Amino acid sequence: MQRLEALNTIYPLLKDHIVVTNMGAVAVELYSLGHQPNFFYLEHSMGLASSVGLGLALCLPGQQVTVLDGDASVLMNLGTLSTLARYHPANLIHLIFDNESLLSVGGFPSATATGTDLAGVAKSSGVEHVAAADTLEDLDQAFTAAVDREALSVLVSKVEAVGPASFAMDIGLLENRIQFGRFLQGISSKS
Repeated sequence: MQRLEALNTIYPLLKDHIVVTNMGAVAVELYSLGHQPNFFYLEHSMGLASSVGLGLALCLPGQQVTVLDGDASVLMNLGTLSTLARYHPANLIHLIFDNESLLSVGGFPSATATGTDLAGVAKSSGVEHVAAADTLEDLDQAFTAAVDREALSVLVSKVEAVGPASFAMDIGLLENRIQFGRFLQGISSKS
């Protein structure tokens, strides 16, 4: 399965979520499907998407938060899985695309290429709802179930180690930050 296909499968559901992506390919590919003001591309901050997503989920419990992450980013901040389990926000879905490489920074193999099982790590860390979703159908079902569940969910999807032809996006980092901040202010004022 390719990550872009996977993103396309869940994209219609993301329009109603606060979405935080890790750096690199995930951000560029989500952007290519159509930018929304509720999408925050956490560029140049490898490993921190889950931490930002957790903070948003805790501060905005009435909003669904989805973190789109990669295996190498999660491995860089592996303690995030136990922190997510500790706080277990009911409104957070952490979707990890595992391509077994550091694709966005050179393509070196990640620890998942040699046996680290991120779904197993999440489960052992205390996350109750963990699923492996390695086909488009499985991802669609697992993601929909996670949205309906109203409990912390960690989904891990194996994807091919292919990325976009270019990592350039038409939206600047500052522009995205300001737009996303305005989006958050808008939903906060409605609460």
